[in-house]
Amino acid sequence: MLRAVARWTAVVTVFAALGAGTAYGITSMERTDLPGLATGSDGRWAYPEITRPPLPSGSPGPFDTGNWAMAHYADLRELVLPAPEGAVDDKALRGTDGWLPMKDFLAVFAAKEDRDEVGRLLVDNGLRHTAARGWTTGDGTRTRVYLLQFDTGTVADRVYGKLTSYGGPLYAVAGATDVRFDDGYPTAADPGDLIRYSYDEVKPYGAEHLRQTYLRAGDVVAVVLQSRKGTAAAVPFQQTVTLQSQLLD
Repeated sequence: MLRAVARWTAVVTVFAALGAGTAYGITSMERTDLPGLATGSDGRWAYPEITRPPLPSGSPGPFDTGNWAMAHYADLRELVLPAPEGAVDDKALRGTDGWLPMKDFLAVFAAKEDRDEVGRLLVDNGLRHTAARGWTTGDGTRTRVYLLQFDTGTVADRVYGKLTSYGGPLYAVAGATDVRFDDGYPTAADPGDLIRYSYDEVKPYGAEHLRQTYLRAGDVVAVVLQSRKGTAAAVPFQQTVTLQSQLLD
């Protein structure tokens, strides 16, 4: 665990620029300049330059003092992490005008009764929007990112607690019914204002190895799924979750 934290701390240095609200390029630093990371062997993806979208004039950030609702006033569609360079976009996850129908999000859950129950949970708690993006990289790793926005952070926190817990997700995602809390994921990579639970599929894997994370950031609940035939590597998954977390923080 300590080795994992030390390894990922170097990567967090690259992400820190986004926490200050500035644009950055994941490829702007040489890997040999990052202590603890071997050149060409750390497994990170090359993401394009990423910038937080502008806030409407006079609007606070989600965790600014006085924003009691912890609301994201930026366009939710602009807060979804872009695909890394060379990845093939999953156009089906773009939805209509960038909004994904709720039924398409519910399709991630394995059992019909779970899809029905989660659907009622989202409707009862006034789900406002779902924005999503997905892609597949050259090695066959498939990534899906879903952002679900509610009226306030309090509502989002209630939904988050109904979807997941430290012990595991409360509704099984298709492709991985047996998972465990991923205690190898370094907590040093988490922004201070977010809540995150990450899980890893237990061997033997199904058709693909699935990693998953649930985030709560203000009025947004995010779900990140990453899968691959054989083994889904830990570093690009952690990198993806960290970058998405920084965009929401």
